[in-house]
Amino acid sequence: MSKAARKSRSKIEVLPRRSPCPVACSLDVLGDRWTLLIIRDLFLGRTRFRDFLSSPEGIPTNILSERLERLLAQKIVQQIPASDGTKRLAYSLTKKGRALGPLLTAMRDWGLKWNEGTQVLLSPSAAGN
Repeated sequence: MSKAARKSRSKIEVLPRRSPCPVACSLDVLGDRWTLLIIRDLFLGRTRFRDFLSSPEGIPTNILSERLERLLAQKIVQQIPASDGTKRLAYSLTKKGRALGPLLTAMRDWGLKWNEGTQVLLSPSAAGN
C-alpha cells in the first residue's frame, strides 16, 4: 500500500457507538445511501473502483472513495491485487462482509414484493459476463 493510501486510510475513524443497540450499531456502519450498494456490487463480482462507478445508481467518485475507506476501516472489505496484473488494487469482501449476504437477499426480496416496478437487473452469476 502506498504512503498516500496509508495516510488517507488513517483519516477514516471508526465512530463511537450511539448506543449498544445492534440495529443502531449496524446503521452506523451501513445506514447511508451508498454503502450497501457497494457491498451489493462486490457480491455481483465488481472489484475495481471503475466497476463501482459503472453501477446504474451513479455514485460520485468522492463518495465512493470515502465509503470504500470506511468499509476498509470496518474490515468489511479488503484490498487485493487486481486480477489483470496491474499495480492497481481491487476490493473483495472479508468474512465479515460476506456475512451481509442474507441481509442483501432479504432487502432484495422485500423490495421485489413491496416496491412496484422493481426488478433484479443482475445476479451474481451474471456479473462475470
